[in-house]
Amino acid sequence: MTIANPPTQAPAQERVFSVLGGAPLRGTVRIGGAKNAALPMLAATLLTADTMVLTNVPELADIYTMIDILRSLGAEVEWDRPAHRVSVKAADITTTAPPPELVNKMRASFLTAGPLLARFGSVDATTPGGCKLGARPVDVDVRGFRQMGADVLFTEQTVSAQANELRGAHIYMDYPSHTGTENLLMAAVLAAGKTRIVNASCEPEIVALGAMLKRMGARIEGLGTPMIMVEGVHHLHGVSEAILPDRLEAGTYAIGAVISGGEVTIENIHSFDMLPLTSKLQDAGADIWVEDNRMLARAGKSLQAVEVQTLPFPGFPTDLQAAFAVLMTQANGRSKLHERIFEDRLRYTEELVKMGASIQVERFGDRYGQKAEFKGPTPLHGADVRALDIRAGAGVVLAGLIAEGTSTIRDVFHIDRGYDRFVEKLRGLGASIEERYVPISG
Repeated sequence: MTIANPPTQAPAQERVFSVLGGAPLRGTVRIGGAKNAALPMLAATLLTADTMVLTNVPELADIYTMIDILRSLGAEVEWDRPAHRVSVKAADITTTAPPPELVNKMRASFLTAGPLLARFGSVDATTPGGCKLGARPVDVDVRGFRQMGADVLFTEQTVSAQANELRGAHIYMDYPSHTGTENLLMAAVLAAGKTRIVNASCEPEIVALGAMLKRMGARIEGLGTPMIMVEGVHHLHGVSEAILPDRLEAGTYAIGAVISGGEVTIENIHSFDMLPLTSKLQDAGADIWVEDNRMLARAGKSLQAVEVQTLPFPGFPTDLQAAFAVLMTQANGRSKLHERIFEDRLRYTEELVKMGASIQVERFGDRYGQKAEFKGPTPLHGADVRALDIRAGAGVVLAGLIAEGTSTIRDVFHIDRGYDRFVEKLRGLGASIEERYVPISG
């Protein structure tokens, strides 16, 4: 008897980026909408039964996830991707429990908690997932909800909150949490009475969210300062709002221009939002010009060592420190980086070391103490590296642009979460980068 050969199964594959170093970035790139503004503004559509329209919405994996969450709750969502336009009507919400499989994909999923609790008096969710950057607790949000009169059951895995009516409260936040400020701000706009949020985050994306809420009928003062005052209203109405430009995307291309020895004009920016980065680039010896909503970034005569510490806005953004670290590997002398926002955000330095960087990382026992020292300039070489999170992924791609030979970047799904058409835009600036599929490494 003849036994047929079993069918062969194709080996599992993964999508990677292949980057050939040596080409300077030159040309013009237009910046899209900010992910960190679009996500809370999408969550805020739950605050009204009217139709909300958002424009300049970036096409990112995290945006897909948030839209899926809104639909799972019962909202009607239309997304015109070519036009970067999203329309949401949350008139007939059927549940206040976002699906765990979606919540686990990103921390920003918890931004639905404030609107759901404020408008419907209930939210049941698992604790959110996302990039592995160390402890990213939602205790600030939970404590604020309790102060506003909600009954909250909070464990490591779940958050369940109910309130017949939220009440205004004086809320002091232990630290200026970005997500915490957004959640409490959205909860407060429909709460009875006045809410004061002290030690609030001043990030531009929060100012943009607050500005949209005010156009919806909310009464808010103090946006962009550490003290936000909110007088609750009974209902909000729908508006059309444009997402502000992504300062993190703009910063990534600016750093890429400088380290590659190129020259890039970056269009559609808010110049003040870019100040923490442009100041440090100039300190390092880069040539930077900013005018209205455009900036030009190019390499100077040489790069000099600098010191950077990440802090809430207007401090240096933690989301740009991985990209800036690549610049530090090419600066003359010893550069120092102090990450003060997240406890485990320097893991990517091991990937840069694989490419030839000279980096020493010092870890401390306190929650937000992690430092790195970079000895430069060190020539980088192509290597097989991983994108450990969104911003670390962008960093190793930039390293590949200046490395000798070809670099393979794995786990690029992280980059998809934060950069719209990243490969396409880099190619448009002259980078030698392509997407391909390779067998999954063991």
